[in-house]
Amino acid sequence: MELDVRNKVVLITGAAGGIGAATARAFAEEGAQLALVDLDEDGLSILTHDLEAKGVAVSIAVADLSTRSGVEAGIEEALEAYAGRIDVLVNNVGVCKLGSFDQLSDADWMRTWQLNFMSYKRASELVLPVMRAQGHGCIVNNASDLARQPEASFADYAAAKAAALSLTKSLAYEGAPLIRVNAVAPGPIQTPLWTRPGGLADGLALLHQRPAEEAVAYELSLRRLPLGRLGRPEEVANVIVFLASNRASYVTASVWGVDGGSIRSLF
Repeated sequence: MELDVRNKVVLITGAAGGIGAATARAFAEEGAQLALVDLDEDGLSILTHDLEAKGVAVSIAVADLSTRSGVEAGIEEALEAYAGRIDVLVNNVGVCKLGSFDQLSDADWMRTWQLNFMSYKRASELVLPVMRAQGHGCIVNNASDLARQPEASFADYAAAKAAALSLTKSLAYEGAPLIRVNAVAPGPIQTPLWTRPGGLADGLALLHQRPAEEAVAYELSLRRLPLGRLGRPEEVANVIVFLASNRASYVTASVWGVDGGSIRSLF
């Protein structure tokens, strides 16, 4: 299916790895031009090298997206190569720290809130005037199944992601009819958030008192996940590209679960 995103300028935050990098590659395969922002300079460089070797137009910026100044500087730098033009914003950056409610400090909550929600708000705030002026645009927010079905040990993350869904709905009405705004809500996805040393897999190993791989499998069994496995980043990326494309021209204010069936409610 031709998705009609060729030559569109797509800005992706948190683009250096995981779902962000997979999304960049998926848009590249459809002929989009990329503006990528992340704090991970090495990850951005590796991704950019791979994409440019395939003839993809890529502009990058290294920035701390947990601050207003970082969001503003990062987006401005990343879009400079395209004279400030932007057709699609993918708000993807995020952090998640495993811990019970009693273990999470105010600092933990604020760090999660600044990166997982305020970066989305600030990035959207910056690009909406451009999209309005050009008469079109699309925003896709990366949320989480935990936004709709919270679990223990992720209270700050779930709350910030729920706020991202609320923001998605508000911006969809604010931007209509010219600007579409949607969200994806991934379930457990095999990204560095899970697999890196000290990541969620290691945290679950401590929580469930078993080796990391067994702990992840046990966690998935507790969630009664029908597909019974971690998802792949590209499985989320494919849905993001669809939502940003003209093939989803009548889709806005929606939340698309890419969760292996983790959400058990009817609606």
